[in-house]
Amino acid sequence: MKSNFKKIVSSATPVLVDFYADWCGPCKVLAPILKEVKDSMGDSIKIIKIDVDKNPSLAAKYQVRGVPTMIVFKEGKPMWQQSGVLQKKDIVRVLESYL
Repeated sequence: MKSNFKKIVSSATPVLVDFYADWCGPCKVLAPILKEVKDSMGDSIKIIKIDVDKNPSLAAKYQVRGVPTMIVFKEGKPMWQQSGVLQKKDIVRVLESYL
């Protein structure tokens, strides 16, 4: 996972990483919102999901203290990080600022 993760977030395309857990209620609320974001923005962005229970070292590396936490990466660097559920328009606005 780690080497793959590094490769994915190193792209020039903004990558939104959703750190989540299966037991997390708000994560279930965020999932369809992220799908709408992807549907509206298409190939201009990437969205990947990371299960913090299966990837604790990755979560620790980026100081993910709670789920859901979204981090936007561009060319391998974390550019923006936010915990909690955001509305589609707010997520789109953040992503558009990195296009």
